[in-house]
Amino acid sequence: MKNSSHSFWYRLLLRVEAVGNALPHPALLFFYLTVFVFILSGVVTWMDMHAAHPVSKEVLTPVNLFSSHGVRYLLTDMVKNFTSFAPLGTVLVAMLGFSLAEKSGLLSALLRILVLKASRRMLVPIVLMAGVLSHTGGDIGYVLLIPLAAMTFHSAGLNPLAGLAICFAGVSGGFAANLLLSTADPLLSGISQEAARILDKTYVATALSNWYFMASSSFLIVAVGSFIAYKVTIPFLGEYQGPVDKEPLQKLSTLEWRGLKAAGLVVLLVVATLVWGLAPENGFLRDPKTPDLFHSSALKGIVALIFILGAGTGLAFGFTSGSFKKVDDIVKAMQEAMATMAPYLVLVFFASQFISLFNYSNIGIILAVKGSEVLKSWELGMVPLMLGFILLTVLLDLVIGSASAKWALMAPIFVPMFMLLGISPELSQTSYRVADSVVNIISPLMSYFPMVLAFANKYEPKAKVGTIVALMLPYSMGFLIFWSLMLFVWITLGLPVGPGAPLHYHLPSDP
Repeated sequence: MKNSSHSFWYRLLLRVEAVGNALPHPALLFFYLTVFVFILSGVVTWMDMHAAHPVSKEVLTPVNLFSSHGVRYLLTDMVKNFTSFAPLGTVLVAMLGFSLAEKSGLLSALLRILVLKASRRMLVPIVLMAGVLSHTGGDIGYVLLIPLAAMTFHSAGLNPLAGLAICFAGVSGGFAANLLLSTADPLLSGISQEAARILDKTYVATALSNWYFMASSSFLIVAVGSFIAYKVTIPFLGEYQGPVDKEPLQKLSTLEWRGLKAAGLVVLLVVATLVWGLAPENGFLRDPKTPDLFHSSALKGIVALIFILGAGTGLAFGFTSGSFKKVDDIVKAMQEAMATMAPYLVLVFFASQFISLFNYSNIGIILAVKGSEVLKSWELGMVPLMLGFILLTVLLDLVIGSASAKWALMAPIFVPMFMLLGISPELSQTSYRVADSVVNIISPLMSYFPMVLAFANKYEPKAKVGTIVALMLPYSMGFLIFWSLMLFVWITLGLPVGPGAPLHYHLPSDP
């Protein structure tokens, strides 16, 4: 590992880190982009750039935001742009539910069971799967599971840095994969919906848009991660000879086990209610006009279900285990969750203004039409297009760590552009999420990278950025190659990426 700090990759990433550190905060980045849209709108108006709408065939001309009506739009719609931004409400509601599951200790208990029950032989895949599942609890995987995995490996007689690297690969490298839903699903699908509506005003993208593919990807991450762990990471690190003595893992208390049983009863109740409302053709959760499952209240209200499940299980666990003692504890947990969302709210304010003004200026759809015409002339297939998109996202991820900020920047251009080429917004989002996940673990600009380095320093005080990069680079490359291959096979087979989320998009006929 000592030589890793002098490697080509280390020197390259140091340069990338310097460039990335020179970038402004994502909120300020969107502010500067908004100013740039004002300037760009004036330039394209002066150039008389225009395009024909692919559906209505009307001539689309740019709107100069420096004009009187542009300024009026900015002043009168600023609040509306913020409050009507699709991901805002969905993420806040989902976080309120997850806050009770997290603050009650339920998520912590579940993750500890996954790790504590694992045999030494099964420790690697169990830790990887626990990392994948931890996304349901927001950032709990970074804060709790990574140091817990290092401690577990140490207690099992393995190198704790191996546990840290393997868990980091599952939590961050497999960020898009999950058997369950996380707060990232409604957030990114909301941005995709806003972008799709540049072209199709009625388009709906749900939080389940990528679920088929992402749930299947969980097993890919575990398989590829396990192979790399056994063949590369564990042999490379060898036996641990550092200064830290083994630490015993804290087992669940009797009260925590009772809390888990209570939470399990809540899950059974929710599942029974869903079956009762969806199983019959005239079930109360089905829409009488369109009674299929895709138009049911359960699917349309998936965010509300996330809230109910998270809040219900959290309350059951909290009051049974004793972590919640009074009603005020519930309010406090929700308030703390909202406090952690303050940076997100600031980011959303500027991102929503950028996207709204970008759409209002017509620049987005004009660029989409022009770009789609160029790509059509190249006669590329769906797989080469997605490959190019994945590689572009990988490059951007080295300098812009935030998944939501990057997608809010890319979606208004690429989603409608690909729609004009017959590619659904859901497939575009799936390709983006694959590329966004695999670079996190080798980018020093990722927000939790310094914290992971701090965890590593506990067991190896001499560990530096190059140490973590050297440990994680095999996972990053392995995930990128095999996850991309899985996506291409998925496309070749023509499988939907989620419920009601086909690979292809067909322009609606002009009414």
